[in-house]
Amino acid sequence: MAKSENWTREQHILAFNLYSQIPFGTIHMGNPKLKELAKLLGRSVGAVSYKLANFARLDPALHARNIKGVAHGAKGEEEVWAEFANDPEALAFESQRLMAKYTGQDLVEYAEVETTDLPPEGKERDAVVKQRVNQNFFRRRVLSAYNGTCCITGLAVPQLLVASHIVPWAKDKANRLNVRNGLCLNALHDRAFDKHLLWITEKGTVQFAPRVLKETLGKLADGAWLASFEGKALTLPKGFAPDGELLAHHRAIALRKR
Repeated sequence: MAKSENWTREQHILAFNLYSQIPFGTIHMGNPKLKELAKLLGRSVGAVSYKLANFARLDPALHARNIKGVAHGAKGEEEVWAEFANDPEALAFESQRLMAKYTGQDLVEYAEVETTDLPPEGKERDAVVKQRVNQNFFRRRVLSAYNGTCCITGLAVPQLLVASHIVPWAKDKANRLNVRNGLCLNALHDRAFDKHLLWITEKGTVQFAPRVLKETLGKLADGAWLASFEGKALTLPKGFAPDGELLAHHRAIALRKR
């Protein structure tokens, strides 16, 4: 492919997919993920790096940190960014589908979709697959933002980490794919958070329901380890700290239930 050839819509979407899943500070020519995408697109690593920096100029999360990205970019970036803003689930799904296509994988395989409980072939199955593909997109975004580390315990084993929604998927369509509606948690603390046995205080520290602390007091089993992080401050990413209003919503429900 000639270097001067314009980027297609598909290529812009693939670049957006990668931009969404790596921290801004890792957009450089030495990043192996940029090298992989450059190879798939038949472009130079420098061109891919520059394209991702172009997306940064549109990112309000970076603007809040006074990071502007490059001064100018292409119309294609603006169009893809606007598509995601208007219908994030549709564009996220398309970006995942294109990544599977370009890497020669089945979409279900690429997005690590659990298939054992899928409905029979048909509209219901397609809807479930789309949801799980987009949940994988959200997971990749959150784990990348938190550098693959539980923000409570520091655990960094990917198989034990969950991209936990602050406000559940089913409860807030607008924030389903919003990385600021996510926390990277280990599976045990994710379960406690999901059940409102754990919440985050206004000061950004961990708090448990009194009954959790009472039931685990003096025990050395998993429950005691769970509750041992009471009062700990979260370790948060620079660019995508959780939305305070969403945390307050979760906290309000937890306090009513305690």
